[in-house]
Amino acid sequence: METSPVDVMRPAARDSDRATRLLHRAREARMAGQRMPVQPRAEIGASWDRVLRSGIDPEQTTQSVLLELEEIEHRRRSSALGEIMPLLSDGLVSIADASQQIMVVTDVEGRVLWRQGNTGILRRADDICLAEGAAWSEEITGTNAIGTALASRAPVQVHSAEHFVRSLHGWTCAAAPVRDPRDGRLMGIVDISGPANTFHPTTLALVGSVARLAESEVRTRHLQAIDRLRSVAAPMLCRLGGRALAVDANGWLAAVAGMPPVDRLPLPKSVQPGRVWLPSLGMCRVEPLPGGWLVQVADGAMDTPPRRVVLDLSMPGSLTVNVVSPVGTWTQRLSPRHAELLYALARCPEGRTASELAEDIFGDPTRTVTVRAEISRLRRHLAEVLAHRPYRFGEGVEVEVIGPENPGDLLPRSKAPVVVAARDAS
Repeated sequence: METSPVDVMRPAARDSDRATRLLHRAREARMAGQRMPVQPRAEIGASWDRVLRSGIDPEQTTQSVLLELEEIEHRRRSSALGEIMPLLSDGLVSIADASQQIMVVTDVEGRVLWRQGNTGILRRADDICLAEGAAWSEEITGTNAIGTALASRAPVQVHSAEHFVRSLHGWTCAAAPVRDPRDGRLMGIVDISGPANTFHPTTLALVGSVARLAESEVRTRHLQAIDRLRSVAAPMLCRLGGRALAVDANGWLAAVAGMPPVDRLPLPKSVQPGRVWLPSLGMCRVEPLPGGWLVQVADGAMDTPPRRVVLDLSMPGSLTVNVVSPVGTWTQRLSPRHAELLYALARCPEGRTASELAEDIFGDPTRTVTVRAEISRLRRHLAEVLAHRPYRFGEGVEVEVIGPENPGDLLPRSKAPVVVAARDAS
């Protein structure tokens, strides 16, 4: 009489040795194309089939080429999961540490962006390349909780010989996808991994619960951001007249005037300020707002608006950029790095390449990845006045820099060569 897959593939403590032996026998039979003594769970069997079709060698290592540190940082900043990492850590890391396991969070490609937990297990994870920047999709590492959760878009637990690659048989892992509650798109994977003897059937439920909690936090933050955008945009819409909307960067509605509301306005992948044709509205003028876009439907003529930027670096603890446009004026607080970048651009009206800015800010022209990432973040709020190729303030934009009373006090903590040179010249 055959053993059922539930009995074998979810080993209880009392018969874990027997279950592990059966797992190995089932896997070896499947690899050899023979009849298996027991059937794997449906999700594991489906994963084995996918991996076999991909041609992965079950005897290969799990080593992969790690992402560069700058690329990891760029992906962290670009991921909504970065904002909720404290919540994920609070929900899982202490439990993982106590149970001799680690928490791993990946992006939608299965690249590890964060890992935390038991120090000893982190060292052991390095041996199987479960490290920051490593690739854990099924196409690269075979059946594993991260890759299989990515492929199936569902929570999954993978134990011992359920892993396709033999070198992972000493491990157990449980992972769940985290989706963007606004549109259902996958944001990444949260995973708990550890030695096989740390297996517990409730780990999957725990990881799934924390993933749902993370999604709820994303929803809450989204609603708060929409409220902030509405508080800025509503007074503007009242003054404008005509048909207009304020939407966030993904097109979700914050405020509307002169037309029926919509839940979401479809936006082009790369929104740029100026005249834009939107299929649902026709010709529009798009202007940046803090946290989103102002969209005016072109019911009449639209003149090119005058624009002015005031970069206020007079107080080190309160660095700001002030943007003046026909529909209103708003101020954006700046990080020290963004203040350095805008200062460098203000000094060079003709523009700077990514390499030149890297030299200005870091004294290292090769750090272009970091420069591009930071400029991309700046342009979310300043796309109307910042141009690229090369990076510069746009044509017709009047730029004023307000420095400290004593020029030698300009950005006093900055080590950027462009700032240091300005201080030394005062």
